[in-house]
Amino acid sequence: MKTLKEYLHEAREKGVAVGHFNISNLEALHAIFNAAKKLNVPIIIGASEGERDFIGIPQVVALVKSFREANNYPIFLNADHTYSFERVKEAIDAGFDSVIYDGAKLPLEENIKITKQCVEYARNYTKETGREVLIEGELGYIGQSSKLLDAVPEGVQMTTVEDAVKYVTETGIDLFAPAVGNIHGMLKNAPEPALNTELVKNIYDAVKIPLVLHGGSGNSVEDFKQSIKNGMACVHINTEIRVAYRDALKKSLEDGANEVAPYKFAAPAVAAVEAVVEEKLKVFNLLA
Repeated sequence: MKTLKEYLHEAREKGVAVGHFNISNLEALHAIFNAAKKLNVPIIIGASEGERDFIGIPQVVALVKSFREANNYPIFLNADHTYSFERVKEAIDAGFDSVIYDGAKLPLEENIKITKQCVEYARNYTKETGREVLIEGELGYIGQSSKLLDAVPEGVQMTTVEDAVKYVTETGIDLFAPAVGNIHGMLKNAPEPALNTELVKNIYDAVKIPLVLHGGSGNSVEDFKQSIKNGMACVHINTEIRVAYRDALKKSLEDGANEVAPYKFAAPAVAAVEAVVEEKLKVFNLLA
């Protein structure tokens, strides 16, 4: 099986993107895997600090590994939005395939310093174990919530090409997550801000490593396709599948008020998540 780095670089060559979807439970993992397998495309499972603390760090590693090995399938695990070197180290040591250090709210020089520390640890870990771990860095602020929002998060700031080049060059990261009009969470009563797809192209042309789009929930198909064409090799979706899960589970519980078997009342929620993931994967892989 190819490595995650190979799949991401292959995605760039093909002009497609690998889908990244977060989980908080086993139901979501089943749904995401089922959608990916149906379309025969690689997939990345994300677990933020809060999500992996809820599931359990060794537990989420074991779950994804079991899906990979039992099915001989390219399913990978990313430690999403990690805010300290200590927690990056924790994820690497636990068996994650990639980790994002998120120092986007820090001054640039401090962000570079800690990101570089994460990269050096990952490289040494690979030398000692033979297991490659990718490090992703983030620059520019897109908010931190995955909730339904009333307004664009305060302090949102796009990444400049100049800062992107400095950051990527000085840290040696494998993947880069810029702010290009994307936001975390989804707006309740308005469409998502348009992505600056020209900025995506300018950043990719300057840094020449795969780009990652965070906060993809709610963005338009046209923006996805153009951003992928211009350099995005991976797209993150979380809020949309959380909303699909919650709404389907709520309806299932209301419709079957006497049902107490979780695998029965949770089944519609799994199906709802799978439908969203399949729809997104078709767009990311130019199948729709």
